[in-house]
Amino acid sequence: MEPLKEARNRVEGSSSSDNNNGRTSGGGRRSPTNCLIKPPVKKNTIPIDLKLHNDIRAVERARFAHQVAEKRRLIKQYKMERERQQKLEEQEEIKRLRKELIPKAQLMPYFDRPFVPRRSEKQPTVPREPKFCIPRHKTIRCCRMSCNDMSGPSQLQHLPSSVEKTEALYKNRGLQ
Repeated sequence: MEPLKEARNRVEGSSSSDNNNGRTSGGGRRSPTNCLIKPPVKKNTIPIDLKLHNDIRAVERARFAHQVAEKRRLIKQYKMERERQQKLEEQEEIKRLRKELIPKAQLMPYFDRPFVPRRSEKQPTVPREPKFCIPRHKTIRCCRMSCNDMSGPSQLQHLPSSVEKTEALYKNRGLQ
């Protein structure tokens, strides 16, 4: 920008001096010394390398994909090693069991001391009669009326027990 300003100053300075002297060269033409000097040619610009976000992201993604592939390879290798180790352990276990579990004859029982069962020391259980009468607070309203129709506890005592019922069945069938 500075060379351009210098050239303008020269031209303005010379034209003002020409006007003061009243001289013009050749019908208003300017002298070759009064011509504008061309500014020096600029050097060619060198383009700057662009760094696009997509390119940076692609490099990071490739690095990440490589890490994931490496992890998967290590995991696969670890699994194969673990399976191999487990197979070896199973084979060792089978060999050990085969040595330990050799079929042997059972010992002969002692016949000189015969088996005599002992009587149990526990008390026998006491059987209970089932309750066929439904408690009053558990009955439905319609059933209460039928229970109320009975004339109290004497009627309930007259109901046959399970033992009496089974005896009656045996008598009816003629089994007794």
